[in-house]
Amino acid sequence: MTDVPSMDALAMLLRRLPGIGPRSAQRISYELLVRKRELMPQLAAALQQAHTVVRFCERCNNLSESSRCGVCRAEHRDRSIVCVVESPADLRAIEDTGVFAGEFFVLMGHLSPLDGIGPEALHIDRLTARLAEADLREVIFATNPTLEGEATAQFLAGLVPNGIIVSRIARGVPVGGELEYVDRGTLGRALHGRRLLDE
Repeated sequence: MTDVPSMDALAMLLRRLPGIGPRSAQRISYELLVRKRELMPQLAAALQQAHTVVRFCERCNNLSESSRCGVCRAEHRDRSIVCVVESPADLRAIEDTGVFAGEFFVLMGHLSPLDGIGPEALHIDRLTARLAEADLREVIFATNPTLEGEATAQFLAGLVPNGIIVSRIARGVPVGGELEYVDRGTLGRALHGRRLLDE
């Protein structure tokens, strides 16, 4: 605490963001107030603008400024395949590969009973509606390879109607990785998920 209540209030708000601890929040506050003061009105305006116009896409639950996001509006997407991800950042990472041409559904989190995050927090009603569409052929679960991500994928797989292919993104050794430095779990999954050499 300082004798500048406004700065303390700013630091307290910054601390509520992921990855920003008390010291980082204090440094950011000082930086904004001392060296980057001209950014503060722009930052405030950008926050207000985002708060006013950003909403959830009615089809995939991604962040958007219109009723449907750019991915859902694209006519070239394969509507028979849906990739389920935890966050808009995960969607962007998959999009950046240029490999996936299907559609997405963004959960905005994962199951975590210890943190009070249950199925109702994952917009499952919207996902269920998407899973009921007649043209759906495959659902790919691309949740994170954590305990919570695995539990989420298993739970949601039970909601997929019969006759629809349910798959999980492959996991294993990263490109450029050396086997001696890869953890046992990752290496084990890579062995179980091996493919023929000519595929």
